[in-house]
Amino acid sequence: MNENNGDENAMRDRLIVGLDVPTVGEAKAVVAALGETVSFYKIGYQLVFAGGLDFAGELIRSGKKVFLDMKLLDIDNTVAKGVENIAKMGVTMLTLHAYPKAMRAGVEAAKGSGLCLLGVTVLTSMDGADLIEAGYTDDPQALVLRRAEQAREAGMGGIVCAASEARAVRRIIGPGMALVTPGIRPAGAEKGDQKRVMTPAEALKAGSSHLVVGRPIVVAADRQAAARAILAEMAASTV
Repeated sequence: MNENNGDENAMRDRLIVGLDVPTVGEAKAVVAALGETVSFYKIGYQLVFAGGLDFAGELIRSGKKVFLDMKLLDIDNTVAKGVENIAKMGVTMLTLHAYPKAMRAGVEAAKGSGLCLLGVTVLTSMDGADLIEAGYTDDPQALVLRRAEQAREAGMGGIVCAASEARAVRRIIGPGMALVTPGIRPAGAEKGDQKRVMTPAEALKAGSSHLVVGRPIVVAADRQAAARAILAEMAASTV
């Protein structure tokens, strides 16, 4: 593996490890185990409401990047004020639900900061039947593509979508926007509650710029080895 270390290092800022654990203590254990192998972490609802915002600050001060997955959606002023404060924290990425008004408000509030705003298209746990139950008439891919176009028009930094839609989305948003894909599972891994998944290599080849990987790393017996295996697969896919 040593001969590939250079390529794997180039992938470090493209692999985002999801800290989907119940306590800051457990999150710290994951980060400590991964050491310098991982430079980018996602913090979502579960950890945010257990002291995760303060921990996000610790990670940032230690030189790590943070993707704050809060999926903001509210009236324009509330979204804007939230984005302003999150930008001040030094967060690298933040999610908003990809509703045009919310995205436009967030983009205006983030101007001049280094915060990359990501529009959430359709949650990777949802399939066509789930959308129908929620009152949508579009199938998942049609809705994803429509929201991707709206995100581009709003000036967002990128979008979040399932890796299975990445190729089609990349054609819409062009090469300049980030395309972040959760639901990434190494070959042979359990899908869990994700219904639309891909391997790391497949996702990168489809146009993803960043991959979010949670359980395959976090619950691994050897977390660092699991992360390195994924980085190696990512590096090999770009050769």
